[in-house]
Amino acid sequence: MPCPAAPLDDTAAYRALQTHDARFDGRLFVGVTSTGIYCRPVCRVKPPRRENCRFFASAALAESRGFRPCLRCRPELAPGLSLTDSSEVLADQAARWLAQAAHEGSDAPLPALAARLGITDRHLRRIFAKRHGVTPIAWLTTHRLLLAKQLLTDTALPVTDVALAIGFGSLRRFNAAFAQHYRLSPSALRREGGAQPGVLTLSWRPPFDLDGLLAFIARRALPGQEVVDGLTLRRTLAVQHQGQTLAGWLAARFVPERHQLQLTVAPALRPVLGPLLQRTRHVFDLDADPAQIDPVLASVPGPARAGVRLPGSWDSFETAVRVVLGQQVTVAAARTLAQRLVERFGSPVDTPFADLSRLFPSAAVLAAADPEAIGTLGIVRQRVKALQALATAMADGRLLLQPGAQLAETLDALTALPGVGDWSAQLIALRTLAWPDAWPASDIGLLKALGQQVGARDAAAAQAQAEAWRPWRGYAVFKLWLSLESP
Repeated sequence: MPCPAAPLDDTAAYRALQTHDARFDGRLFVGVTSTGIYCRPVCRVKPPRRENCRFFASAALAESRGFRPCLRCRPELAPGLSLTDSSEVLADQAARWLAQAAHEGSDAPLPALAARLGITDRHLRRIFAKRHGVTPIAWLTTHRLLLAKQLLTDTALPVTDVALAIGFGSLRRFNAAFAQHYRLSPSALRREGGAQPGVLTLSWRPPFDLDGLLAFIARRALPGQEVVDGLTLRRTLAVQHQGQTLAGWLAARFVPERHQLQLTVAPALRPVLGPLLQRTRHVFDLDADPAQIDPVLASVPGPARAGVRLPGSWDSFETAVRVVLGQQVTVAAARTLAQRLVERFGSPVDTPFADLSRLFPSAAVLAAADPEAIGTLGIVRQRVKALQALATAMADGRLLLQPGAQLAETLDALTALPGVGDWSAQLIALRTLAWPDAWPASDIGLLKALGQQVGARDAAAAQAQAEAWRPWRGYAVFKLWLSLESP
């Protein structure tokens, strides 16, 4: 099977290991022949001898060569496959879908994946092996077992629950796969773990414009539902799981000096820890690779910002509603309207925090609401119609907004809804689908940040200017917005 090269030649890769260079975290793994263990480049142990090192582009490739994950640097914490590796590359898209399936504990049959990509499953196997050096099944198994390793180390979930959460149908099959890959039983790994129980850790590649991202979120946070307190974000959340709605809270605390985020989740949400880990990565764009994005954004007007991230979505319906409410009004006005929706239609939820008490209303609730009741909140009739059409489409499953959804089909479905034009569709896709090349051409703030004057604004000229920022125009949008909002 072909073996794709690591992102650096061996000499540069060893230098990255010696300097613990976090820029290559998740893109470079080092197998040590003398121990049979593979590490991240940020591992703090003494670097092994150069002749004992083997370099790989992925954890799955390292494991396919017989190496076991390091218990100190924990490869499962590394950033994942970045959208900056080109979301249009079929093999990379398939790899992201497989990682998502691993975190959701669902099956990922290759014929279905291939059909989503418009190719045969035989061709998918071929391009996947050429790109990643392993089979799709090996990739899926590695992600499942690394997620299991994290849940065993960071939580008190019973081993049986961990096995079921990652998609193994039986404890026997899980134990056998774990022992085959890691030469260790799940219970033995738990005894060796030293992490803080109940706190899940995620990593990112520096630099990271954390100030810009948190300031953006804080200006839009809804009282009672979301709070930014220094380097910590807390919020309420409802998640669908096996036909039930699980409601609770989460807290994400950033530790910049370690390039890490520490996630604490309410007990009620523990059955969906896998999907929540993926969602957290999406919300804070933890898998982004600034080394590829920042050079493209260098010509974007405004102050320099290293490590710009795209703010994602905890709840795709909530994000879409807030985009619709933001049509032709200020950020503050849209926030006020959203707050009224939460107070009128949101459900109460118990949390240990005095400033968190309500959930954002679900699609089913708003779809069934009396239009007149929504109108009394100060939302104009046309916008009420748009909100309820959106709610109905999402409640009955006709509209799916999540990373990995087909872009063209989603944009068409959004613009087919009443009151949802190209501007709204582009912003919804940017936030919920993590589309890195979104460009809402008619956005007033965007045109203002580009230096266009009132009365002389030209969306076509702005779009021509933005061609230089492909395929990361979405990052350029966010950078331009920040130039208006930040001092």
